[in-house]
Amino acid sequence: MPEPTGSARIFDGHALHLDIEDWPAVGRYEVVHHLGAAGVLPITPGGDVVLVKQFRPAVRGSLTEIPAGLLDVPGEDALSCAARELMEETGYGYSSIEFLGGYYASPGFTDEYVHLFVAETEAEPRAAPEEGIEVVQVAIDRMIGAAKGGRVRDAKTAMALLLYAGRRPIP
Repeated sequence: MPEPTGSARIFDGHALHLDIEDWPAVGRYEVVHHLGAAGVLPITPGGDVVLVKQFRPAVRGSLTEIPAGLLDVPGEDALSCAARELMEETGYGYSSIEFLGGYYASPGFTDEYVHLFVAETEAEPRAAPEEGIEVVQVAIDRMIGAAKGGRVRDAKTAMALLLYAGRRPIP
């Protein structure tokens, strides 16, 4: 795997680090190194998707998304992170969970990788959602239609819905 010929860290945060790297035939390049994340598409036994609506400072507004979070707990793998985020953000546990796929969020400047899972939730939540989160339930077919129609603004949510739709039998 190629490596830069030089690198200088100019920012060192909790979830990300910013390096200026020198690459042969490319030149100087700003690279954001990210912890990575995991998200889960939770589907209730009744066929609804459990989503979370929360304020996102970076976009100056609220987005409706699948539960997700950073891989910032030492020793925790992506599946455990997704299950933890499901419980913390929605109060739901799961009866089954499996890997859907993953993607690089924006490989033009960051190595952030998002692992995606699908879970069948328990029938009812066991706890209240985290403060500041509104839980929203929408029929899975309606959400898949929204993703196919380009009406889901959050990339991880759209990707999870489309990956899940690709696994379902075509009617």
